[in-house]
Amino acid sequence: MDPIRAAGLALSCLDLTDLADPGRAEDVAALAARAVTPHGPVAALCVWPRFIAAARAASGDAVPIATVINFPRGDGSRDAILAELDGALASGANEIDLVFDWRAFLSGRRGFAETLVRSVRAAMPAAMPLKVILETGELPPDAVRPVAEAALAGGATMLKTSTGKTAHGASLEAAATLLCVIAEAPRPVGLKISGGVRSVRDAGAYLALAEARMGADFLAPATFRFGASGLLDAVLATLSGTAPQDTGPDAGHNPGQNPGKAY
Repeated sequence: MDPIRAAGLALSCLDLTDLADPGRAEDVAALAARAVTPHGPVAALCVWPRFIAAARAASGDAVPIATVINFPRGDGSRDAILAELDGALASGANEIDLVFDWRAFLSGRRGFAETLVRSVRAAMPAAMPLKVILETGELPPDAVRPVAEAALAGGATMLKTSTGKTAHGASLEAAATLLCVIAEAPRPVGLKISGGVRSVRDAGAYLALAEARMGADFLAPATFRFGASGLLDAVLATLSGTAPQDTGPDAGHNPGQNPGKAY
């Protein structure tokens, strides 16, 4: 994909993220102040629940505020997760990123994991996006599809690859599988790529994959997102013409080995 097109799409579909642990309100505020760029706004800010107010104060109403629950391990109790959700909604969150209990799923408790997603969906405003984090890098290849299907059955509006907190983030292979599930879904579902997307070249590979499977209209904030922090600098450098030239096939971070393969 042309770098300028990839950068423009990545900017408009970017969940500008600060999930540093423990994190600082001043860092969140500084990031939030960058949400509206000379080339347009990002899709959303994604921060810890405790920093929703700081993000809102710094960005105003310019962009939605997303937050995470059951994060990062995904093994919280139903009551704890719903309490987190209540707090996030009370603080003004506009979007929720929920970590799927993939460990429970892999241990044979698919119904439990799916029901947790359904409980969160039922407790949210009907129109609010629910992005379910599947932690695809930690799943056996043959589990990616059934985990995604369980998240959809629970009410996910977007499938998200990773928390970015494990050794293995997003991959083109996992993204291809998620796109297959999305294409077969009986309702509109989106995809969020998170974990290891650092360059416009990385972003372009995922954008091209999604466009080939779902069409150009899919590459919009309602159905496609990136979750990243450092990607913004690369995007703005490309759009302003100050990015260094790509020097060969190994330049930049390789997001995956085989974009055509789906699990």
